[in-house]
Amino acid sequence: MAMQLLLNLILAFVWMLLHDDGSASRFIAGYALGAAILFALRRFWPGGFYLTRLWAFVKLLALFARELVASSFAVVRAVLSPKLDIRPGIFAYKTELSSDWEVTVLSCLICLTPGTLTLDVSPDGQTLYIHAMDIQDADELSRQIRGTFEKAIMEVTRP
Repeated sequence: MAMQLLLNLILAFVWMLLHDDGSASRFIAGYALGAAILFALRRFWPGGFYLTRLWAFVKLLALFARELVASSFAVVRAVLSPKLDIRPGIFAYKTELSSDWEVTVLSCLICLTPGTLTLDVSPDGQTLYIHAMDIQDADELSRQIRGTFEKAIMEVTRP
């Protein structure tokens, strides 16, 4: 991925030099042309096209922002309701993520989302112990985490 980015930047600078124009618009045009060339040659790169992972990262950030806003409203609604009708609890979440970096990102995203907190990670790194402010169904909450955060992290970290 880093090699493709470097090559794309080199192509953009070469494009600027060929046109004898150092403007930002010429650099952007060269960068876009370089990205199109790298996209056309993507089957020759072992990790695929690098902008695909960048797009997956942008989607992960958007997913986190959406979950942050939704959970913030849920916490505010629970706090402002006259009767506190929540069922806090701790559940074990078995993850399919393999690397320490992936598990760390998942646990940080869970901690940064209001109403949930990663308490501990098992020594093998495959089980997260999560406290949630309102657990109606632990299996449903596990499916939600697996279908959102875990899936998005895999798109970013795996080719």
